[in-house]
Amino acid sequence: MRSSLQPINGITRAGDRRRAGFTLAEVLAALAFMAIVLPVIIQGLAIAGRAGTVAERKSEAARVAERILNENIITTNWNQSSLSGVATEGLREFHWTLQNEAWTENPMRLLTVEVKYNVQGTEYSVQLSTLADSSTAFSTTGAQR
Repeated sequence: MRSSLQPINGITRAGDRRRAGFTLAEVLAALAFMAIVLPVIIQGLAIAGRAGTVAERKSEAARVAERILNENIITTNWNQSSLSGVATEGLREFHWTLQNEAWTENPMRLLTVEVKYNVQGTEYSVQLSTLADSSTAFSTTGAQR
């Protein structure tokens, strides 16, 4: 058995030595490529992680907004022009505001809940709106007195 560096008919193959490793130029080119690509990949992963966190908190804030809206419609607390407070969902606190505005139809009122939350120092918000019949809310309140 002959090795690739042994002469065949007295001639060594010079190409076999060059294939044994990378040249300095190839190594430097690979390092330069990595220096350009790695920061972009890391930044992409950070953005994807933040987007996932924002989406998770947004769904929690939407659940809080729906809960606040439903509770205030049932208890008729929305008769005031504006309410606000803090609600918890899991381990997180969300600040909310309920606005009561007139609608184009007379007995109807537009109720809008805005829930605010922070992700990595940036404030985001979710708004949820519905219409409520103020005539039934006032008559229910009056009937309880």
